[in-house]
Amino acid sequence: MISFENEIEKVLITSEQIANKTKELGELISKDYLGKDLVLIGVLKGCFVFLSDLIRHISIHCTIDFMDVSSYENTSTTSSGVVRILKDLDDNIENKHVLIVEDIVDTGYTLKYLINFLKGRGPASIKTVALFNKPSRRIVDIQAEYIGFDIPNEFIIGYGLDFDEKYRNLPYVGVLKKELFPQG
Repeated sequence: MISFENEIEKVLITSEQIANKTKELGELISKDYLGKDLVLIGVLKGCFVFLSDLIRHISIHCTIDFMDVSSYENTSTTSSGVVRILKDLDDNIENKHVLIVEDIVDTGYTLKYLINFLKGRGPASIKTVALFNKPSRRIVDIQAEYIGFDIPNEFIIGYGLDFDEKYRNLPYVGVLKKELFPQG
């Protein structure tokens, strides 16, 4: 068991809650996309744990691709609002049903930018699944079609989510102690 208890203020969502919700989302996606040419686009790095678990609950044919998109600096706990594409897709999405797989929708800047960027490639549809949704921080009017958990305005870590590239390996989602954030 991974032990960072002295750095975690509290556990917000347990690994069991995440497993149950991921299964539920996978079953719903399988039903909604039955008979469609589905491609899951994972938004790196945070989505990789969620996508790995989610895909095992999707019972229809699908393909996977990845993008690396960022609006955070390494040691920041808030979005900069400036979106950068660090890695683009490897495959063509024209006429395919795209499901963007996000770890969290926060301000909405990254998701809105990504949807607009991908629309130009002619997909049949674009929707989003996000394991975590932070509606209190939303600046851009955008909503994921599939949401695992609405969460409070706290900086969460674990289950793929990081702070300064650390804590992604926690099997649950926790809140990092504020004294560990950079000063200033």
